[in-house]
Amino acid sequence: MTQRIARNPHAESKKDWRARLLPRRIEAASNAAIGEALTVRLEALIAQFAPRSIGFYWPLRGEFDARAWIAAWLAQDASRRAALPAIAERHAPLVFHAWTPDAPMREGHHGIPEPLAQEALTPELLLVPCVGFDRDGYRLGYGGGYYDRTLAAWPDAALPVTVGIAYETCRIDDGVLAREAHDLPLDAVVTEAATHLCQRSRAR
Repeated sequence: MTQRIARNPHAESKKDWRARLLPRRIEAASNAAIGEALTVRLEALIAQFAPRSIGFYWPLRGEFDARAWIAAWLAQDASRRAALPAIAERHAPLVFHAWTPDAPMREGHHGIPEPLAQEALTPELLLVPCVGFDRDGYRLGYGGGYYDRTLAAWPDAALPVTVGIAYETCRIDDGVLAREAHDLPLDAVVTEAATHLCQRSRAR
């Protein structure tokens, strides 16, 4: 049975939640069967939203690696586009640069690879890594605030569809923490065991 955190979220800071959840995420990420099940659910959800372009992320330790799935998704239709985030400067909103499986890469801020070509692309859908998430679709991240700043400064009138990528072991059943003014819920969260459609998604 999958273990989940089920305690009062207001009793712990976000820093405490990260310390508690990150080891669980690393353990889940090491399980190939969990990764395969998450891939199946992700593919089904993306088919439902049917974006023409997807922004994703270069995986850090414990994060689901979507690169192989993105490569296969691109290969199915030549008109599809994918992009990786880049950090122009610390604490600035993310920008997205076009990516293909054979794209030359460079090391960006925090040592995270970014496409060398720096071709700007505004994705219709974002895959967002989660340290944890709650029943309302609010995400617990690393605390850098990059995705919050990015969505606040999004260049298009309509925000992208946001899909959190997480594991059931990192689901917090009774909330994360008191909401902050800049917090936005995700449209959906995909795990190996469930696809959690959130209120924002149902309203689209």
